[in-house]
Amino acid sequence: MISQFFVLSQRGDNIVFRDYRGVVPKGSAEIFFRKVKFWKGDEAEEAPPVFNVDGVNYIHAKVAGLMFVATTRANVSPSLVLELLQRIARVIKDYLGVLNEDSLRKNFVLVYELLDEVIDFGYPQMTSTEVLKSYVFNEPIVVDSSRIPTLGPAAMFMQSTKRMPGTAVTKSVVANEPGARKRDEIFVDIIEKISVTFSSSGYILTSEVDGTIQMKSYLSGNPDIRLALNEDLSIGRNVGNSMYDYRSSAGGGSVILDDCNFHESVHLDNFDLDRTLSLVPPDGEFSVMNYRMTQEFKPPFRINALIEEAGPLKAEVIIKIRADFSSSVTGNTIAVQMPVPKYTTRVSFELESGAIGQATDFKETNKKLEWSLNKIVGGAEHTLRAKLTFSQESHGNLTKEAGPVSMNFTIPMYNASKLQVRYLQIAKKSKTYNPYRWVRYVTQANSYVARL
Repeated sequence: MISQFFVLSQRGDNIVFRDYRGVVPKGSAEIFFRKVKFWKGDEAEEAPPVFNVDGVNYIHAKVAGLMFVATTRANVSPSLVLELLQRIARVIKDYLGVLNEDSLRKNFVLVYELLDEVIDFGYPQMTSTEVLKSYVFNEPIVVDSSRIPTLGPAAMFMQSTKRMPGTAVTKSVVANEPGARKRDEIFVDIIEKISVTFSSSGYILTSEVDGTIQMKSYLSGNPDIRLALNEDLSIGRNVGNSMYDYRSSAGGGSVILDDCNFHESVHLDNFDLDRTLSLVPPDGEFSVMNYRMTQEFKPPFRINALIEEAGPLKAEVIIKIRADFSSSVTGNTIAVQMPVPKYTTRVSFELESGAIGQATDFKETNKKLEWSLNKIVGGAEHTLRAKLTFSQESHGNLTKEAGPVSMNFTIPMYNASKLQVRYLQIAKKSKTYNPYRWVRYVTQANSYVARL
């Protein structure tokens, strides 16, 4: 299947390398990094996850600032190899606790032992953390995560010690803690990536939610757990034909998912009755449920953008964003981009008076305006004005040569679909058994676009 597997740092350093078949040149890692760093494609800024150089297929995934790469000369399924790379990264993180360059270098013996069990002669064998525990015996060397920014969907929760301890999601699933004491914890993340397209007048043209219920378990003894979702949840746009719908006279619930799928450990015996999922969580991180929703929902941000001529060689751009959520919620790391006409030579920006935590830039190489905001409190509205200078007169419609405006963001403790976890119940083994339960929500932008 695959010939080589290797992990590269952002600088191109080869951290892990394994050659399974010997049919691809040894310098493939250097060839790959040089190709990715100086990628030149059809208007693409970054190299695609799959490309071919001199008859060798390079398939890669970026995880936590690292590049996980597989090479092969065979005609394999790209999606299968990409899934394998993601699962390898997840298994390594389960064992090491923190996935970064430092943890890989300090635990390279353990990582190679994992690779020997996961892949045999280029063919995947097993990617379950729970199963691998029976075959992998090296103990991980714990890396101090307090000095390293945590990556991943749960990273934004590390800012507040009131919500969770600092080592909650950055510890190894298999490592023994000092004193041989293990704190029983279970984490449930409802992560949603939303796609919204606005018209030039601000109306919603398309909207979609891709969500997942992610779980990470540190429970000893693998007890049975019950995860209860919204009682008014319906699955399938044609509610009456759904195999999981309520057959009630109400005609469907207020939360309607188009479709979903579940982890193999989930039992759906009571799902039709009370919308509860029963499972014995395996060790490590896994997706309990993936779902998709195209039902209309209220988008967290509204974007309005306008571009107008201000003279023969000038134009003005106005971008407004409004946070349409509660003032108790804060959006983080907001990044707004807008392509401008190719003949734009200079851009001057004007922010609101008293603007704090905002930055602007004009990328002349790809002709894009960039506007970043550290955070936006719910209910707030911000405006950016940009004056463009052209090298030639515009002979067409500016709206056809500029835009659309795209936006990326992260909103902790907010979800657009309104899917909720009503309760997380863990089977008690004794009267003193009382594990910690953490349920968190996060919404991110998958494709958030406003047309001019």
